[in-house]
Amino acid sequence: MLKIAKGRISYPAVIGAVLFMIVQVIATLNLPSLTSNIVNNGVATGDISYIWKIGFEMIGFSLLSVVAAFGNVFLAARSSQQLGKNLRSDIYKKVINFSNDEFDKVETSSLITRTTNDVVQIQNVAMMALRMMIMAPIMLVGASFLAYTKSHELTWIFVVSIPVLLIFIGLIMGFAIPLFRAMQTKTDRINLVFREGLTGVRVIRAFRQDKFEQDRFEDANQDYTHNAIKVNTIVALAYPVMTLIMSGTNVAIVWFGGQLISSQTMQIGNMIAFMTYAMQVLMSFMMLAMVFAFIPRAAASASRIQEVLNIEPKITDPEKATTLPAATEHSLEFDHVNYRYQSAEQLALEDIDFKAHSGQTVAIIGGTGSGKTTLVNLIPRFYDIESGAVKLDGTDVRQLKLAELHQAVSFVPQTATLFTGTIRENMQFGNEHATDDEIWHALEIARSTDFVKEEGGLDAHVEQGGGNFSGGQRQRLAIARALVKHASAYVFDDSFSALDFKTDAQLRAELRQDKQIQQSVVVIVAQRIATVADADLILVLDNGKLVGKGTHAELKANNEVYQEIMKSQLREEDQL
Repeated sequence: MLKIAKGRISYPAVIGAVLFMIVQVIATLNLPSLTSNIVNNGVATGDISYIWKIGFEMIGFSLLSVVAAFGNVFLAARSSQQLGKNLRSDIYKKVINFSNDEFDKVETSSLITRTTNDVVQIQNVAMMALRMMIMAPIMLVGASFLAYTKSHELTWIFVVSIPVLLIFIGLIMGFAIPLFRAMQTKTDRINLVFREGLTGVRVIRAFRQDKFEQDRFEDANQDYTHNAIKVNTIVALAYPVMTLIMSGTNVAIVWFGGQLISSQTMQIGNMIAFMTYAMQVLMSFMMLAMVFAFIPRAAASASRIQEVLNIEPKITDPEKATTLPAATEHSLEFDHVNYRYQSAEQLALEDIDFKAHSGQTVAIIGGTGSGKTTLVNLIPRFYDIESGAVKLDGTDVRQLKLAELHQAVSFVPQTATLFTGTIRENMQFGNEHATDDEIWHALEIARSTDFVKEEGGLDAHVEQGGGNFSGGQRQRLAIARALVKHASAYVFDDSFSALDFKTDAQLRAELRQDKQIQQSVVVIVAQRIATVADADLILVLDNGKLVGKGTHAELKANNEVYQEIMKSQLREEDQL
């Protein structure tokens, strides 16, 4: 907890909250003594002026307590919210720099829970710490001392009531703490099932699995609910039992205090003050118990957050970065590249070797799981190679700053992702300074101008994930976004799969004819022979190995794997 808060919480606000709390406790502790003085020296003697004098003092202390309480709450809330804000910001900054390997370690649903629910738990405990955790020990010591000064004969009552209270608190914590810890894991589960249900709603309906998914969510929801009911029921027992202990303490004080009063060894005002201090002592223990009951849950949340913050991205900027040379001619080279996934025994890619220059199109084809996507993910360093070198314009990508590398590579992933906003905002995601003319030009190449105009132009609204567009339209918009960016290499990872053959052919023809694209290297991952046939260089992958390299005519004549792919897709008389 302290490690999480260090450097993320406002220290002046914390100090201010502590000072205000000290003032509030001092003012509150003075009130019972003043009440005692009124009863003993004012009411008993009939001294009205003394009663008014002490009464005004009580009003002053009460107002001071209210002002101090307001200052403490304000600064405690400010510091706890600042802590939450900084935590969320740090988690997001850390996660946004994760490579694909780091994302594989922590599920997305768990990251969302850690950024929201776990941070809230820490905020709540920080707020409680600056309120109850500071108030309770000061109040406990002060009230105990003042109670002793009022009547040391009655302090033995604490010897009975406090151990009973501590035993009860210990039982509550013993049962509640494991349940509090379990709630975070169960929250992860709810988020996971709910997120899968939302993102896969069309698949669920298509396969008529509505009931199955509802039952799955119901199971996760019920599991969380039962756990929450148990822990809240246990914690709720604290209040009636606490009331019982406090009431029993009051009865004992009145009973034995009355005997002391009858024997004239104690004044009535002192008994009233002692009773108030006794309640403050017991309430201090109760406040500490409440804080300690929530600390384990917050500690579990802090541990989960620290786990994310402790993950060090393996792919970072080099200590001595190289700058890409200014050039009108570009190149992309794989120099005997090997790559292995984390903890994998076998290589995912083995001895990949090719080179392409400006104006050339490199197409990658192969069966499912052959390593096509893995290969192109190495270009922008989403993964780092095991041996060999990936070179952009003759420079090893590992020697470049990630920002510069990502600026030089325009990447279209398999899944077309659009963001909530307008089409213009999505297009400028690739180039924030892009003009409308540049955007329309990119949309024209991507064969998207017609439906964009129908939707209302560049200011047309884009729903989350591009849900108001078809799969093919989303792909074309993602391609256009990549084309808006001026890059040394354009990488299309199976980005034409949702396009019909005609649109596919037109789009590739536009790419070949565009002057900007002609100055760059184009890499296309595809499943269809028709998509790769006119490429300058075709790479054929099989089980992570480069089993063929050449033009369509060369591979058609000499490569068995390529021939098998052709036979599976085209009739003999239709083969190109």
